[in-house]
Amino acid sequence: MLTSLGFEALATSSGALAVTLGRRDGRVSRDQVLAHAAALVAASDLPVSADLENGYGDRPETVAETVRLAAEVGLVGGSIEDAASDGARAIYELSHAIERVAAAVAAARALPFPFLVTARAENYLRGRPDLDDTIRRLQAFAAAGADVLYAPNLPDLATVRAVCQSVSQPVNVMVGAKGQCFPVDALAAAGVRRISLGPTLLRVALSAVIGAVRDIRERGSFEFGEAAISFGALDQTMADRP
Repeated sequence: MLTSLGFEALATSSGALAVTLGRRDGRVSRDQVLAHAAALVAASDLPVSADLENGYGDRPETVAETVRLAAEVGLVGGSIEDAASDGARAIYELSHAIERVAAAVAAARALPFPFLVTARAENYLRGRPDLDDTIRRLQAFAAAGADVLYAPNLPDLATVRAVCQSVSQPVNVMVGAKGQCFPVDALAAAGVRRISLGPTLLRVALSAVIGAVRDIRERGSFEFGEAAISFGALDQTMADRP
């Protein structure tokens, strides 16, 4: 559908995949994530990048292995977080985080095709809104070879601008959360080079589903179907692929 609407690249969302599988974010295995990515690669000719969470392990060697496996299923990029998946240890020490990014970069550079490594600083997403430390981490990840830098959940355009002005590599910003629905032109003016949606499209879709089923349950109404896209129009956005 997104391909038919003219987008030029696709990306996965760990949170969206988890909810699709009826699980909480961070509770999906590497094998499941790679299978999902392989299905998306097969569904479109567009380049696909994946949310690889923290690389599915603390050790740099595990991160490198994850990058190699991601490339094997046809992905051309992936993001690596600087925080443990279980939440108990939260943000990695900077030296360890750098080692993990460097391992991802080394694995990517050994591939026979370009693979974009996005390094994520998770401070603002993990309840640690420390701008100085976030910038310090992103600068270190750039020095370790990351192609794109990403600090999810930056609260406003001033913070986004400060991050972009402090690093040399392209910065990705996720939009769609409440208070963070910045327009493209404002993000571009702040220095952003890539925009991602995270689970936003899933949230929009499920908001409509929840509203519809509440209408059924509470009002006995099916009027929501009048405004919905027709199945024929939806079907036309699909492609027959082997």
